[in-house]
Amino acid sequence: MCHDDATARWTAGPFQLGRERHASLSVRPLVLGPENVPLITDPREAARDLTLATFSAMTHGDEWRAPAIPEALSRALMTTGPESVQYYSELSEIGLGDSPARDTWRKLMRPPTYFPGRGTLFEETYLEGKADGEARGRAEERAQLILKVLTNRGVSVSEESNQRIVSCSDLDTLAHWLDRALNVATEHEIFADTP
Repeated sequence: MCHDDATARWTAGPFQLGRERHASLSVRPLVLGPENVPLITDPREAARDLTLATFSAMTHGDEWRAPAIPEALSRALMTTGPESVQYYSELSEIGLGDSPARDTWRKLMRPPTYFPGRGTLFEETYLEGKADGEARGRAEERAQLILKVLTNRGVSVSEESNQRIVSCSDLDTLAHWLDRALNVATEHEIFADTP
């Protein structure tokens, strides 16, 4: 996959493999570049072949007409299923690299990841959601631990205090309450000095 015609022509070979005067194999890689991939700017045409439309965006991303290609592809993706949307969206963003079309693409698309570690918009969104979910999970575990410590120590907990503990999402506050749960005689002592 090349954005540049000269590089695409060179990488297409042929490359001779074998001894210097006795090549046993000639390799001609399949190279997609601006010369052999059509420029697709019509959403209907893009919808007929999403793969070709994606390759079009990737190979023509450096051209002045480049913003029209991602617009056509994004409109075509509205006609397909969510897995195709995700796959082609990420593939396009990665393939666009640092081209002008990538900025257009990121503005057009805002929705999980087939290409981890590449820093795509989808991945950033997914990781933010995952981090939030993990923090909520730690908070829930910590709250349950506080209640278990109190129960095991024979400290009764009212419904109001129970609700206050399980609804807290601040990990520092929960850590403070857990430390106090190890020594308090009543449930109310846990919340002392808590704003």
